[in-house]
Amino acid sequence: MRLVVTGANGLVGSRLCAQATAAGHTVVGLGRGPKRTEGPHAYVSCDLTRAAEVEQAIAAAKPDVVLHPASMTNVDGCEKDPSGAWAGNVDATVHVAKATQAAGAHLVHVSTDYVFDGDAGPYAEDALVNPRGVYALTKAVAEQAARTFAPGCAIARTAIVYGWPAAANLNFGAWLVTTLSAGQQVKLFEDQVVSPSLADNVAAMLLELGERRLGGVWHTAGAEVIDRVSFGRRLAGVFGFDERLIIPTRMAELKLPSPRPLRSGLITGKVQAQLSARPLTIDEQLQSFHAHWQGRR
Repeated sequence: MRLVVTGANGLVGSRLCAQATAAGHTVVGLGRGPKRTEGPHAYVSCDLTRAAEVEQAIAAAKPDVVLHPASMTNVDGCEKDPSGAWAGNVDATVHVAKATQAAGAHLVHVSTDYVFDGDAGPYAEDALVNPRGVYALTKAVAEQAARTFAPGCAIARTAIVYGWPAAANLNFGAWLVTTLSAGQQVKLFEDQVVSPSLADNVAAMLLELGERRLGGVWHTAGAEVIDRVSFGRRLAGVFGFDERLIIPTRMAELKLPSPRPLRSGLITGKVQAQLSARPLTIDEQLQSFHAHWQGRR
């Protein structure tokens, strides 16, 4: 198959390019600026907020499937720059969806658990979305844009994606490892429940959605729901770090610019029942994460 992957320099996008290439697909990665990841896949510099660039890049690639994980994911950054967040998350998705439809390809659009308010998680695919904050709102609108301009697309929601090596910015897991390995304390929320998701595992699920051209909503996240403090302690145990460096705190104490869902998490039963690439347990994720970290030290 011929695949286009947006956000090819990013955490999930880079894994998608690598896994799709290893599976024998012809891959064109799209990203802003020069190619910053390894791999033999083709690469095109493309600003997804510019419709003409997106249309040209996707048309030239002649894809069967477009995988769209690219997004403005800095939650507080989105709150401070709503126009930029709208352009990066909504306008970009409109352009990608329209170009995908024009190419006769299948779209897999990547979304987030932040489309839910976090009052009654974990959430199944058919739960009512209720976004709070600019990032959440733009991602919820982007889901609708994908459905509107690329009917039959897959909406793949994920959460707290982490992996090693980190891409441009430290993700949650990489930040934890970097900080704890230096013997520094970390403050983690004891009152936020999430679904930690290893990037390689997320990419495998997204790739299968594309290969099988599946539509509808899918929760492509880790198999377990856990609070951040407990996750940090389990990570410390696997990596051999001092658990006493983890300081429990409550979200309200930090007065963050953007709201976050508290009782979040995604129910992954549909994926577990219908995909071969199953969501990993936290222990499975952390063992793989640790092996990757050790291999790059």
